Amino acid sequence: MSIFGSARLKPEEEAYKQAEALGARFAKQKIAVITGGGGIMEAASKGVAEAGGVSVGMNIHLPFEQKPNPYANVQIEFKYFVIRKVMFVKYAMAYIVMLGGSGTLDELFKAVTLIQTHRIKPFPVILMGSDYWNGLVQWIKKQFLANKRISPEDIEIFQVMDDPNAVVKMVQKLVIL
Repeated sequence: MSIFGSARLKPEEEAYKQAEALGARFAKQKIAVITGGGGIMEAASKGVAEAGGVSVGMNIHLPFEQKPNPYANVQIEFKYFVIRKVMFVKYAMAYIVMLGGSGTLDELFKAVTLIQTHRIKPFPVILMGSDYWNGLVQWIKKQFLANKRISPEDIEIFQVMDDPNAVVKMVQKLVIL
């Protein structure tokens, strides 16, 4: 399963702590986690590592902020986003998308598009944090859905959740381990 979000988050921020706790919860359920480099992705891998689990850190070479994830058991380096995005979805059984910027949106919409067009098997896409994601979801409904740019079932590809325990339970229920 993949967890990703902003590489710019710092350890003292609440979303960093939430990602760390989420990683630990998945590790305790013997669910491996795929992440990226820094920020939220580092936090998820840190939680996995401290709980004795397995995580893969897929780092992208950037001129700023991104560095290899020191907590990942397996580290893979990428030069191109397109290759990394393929790897995120190829091995994912679920997508947990936490707060982030344009890179996070790029990876989110790539996964949704691939599911929507049946290029990959459908899997849970969970947007963590209603305060952060609800504005985007409402915009998608108002602009895409209302103007028939997507089908009604497309909006069901992802869901917004706040409770990390509920996220883990959902992934356990929907994903064949």
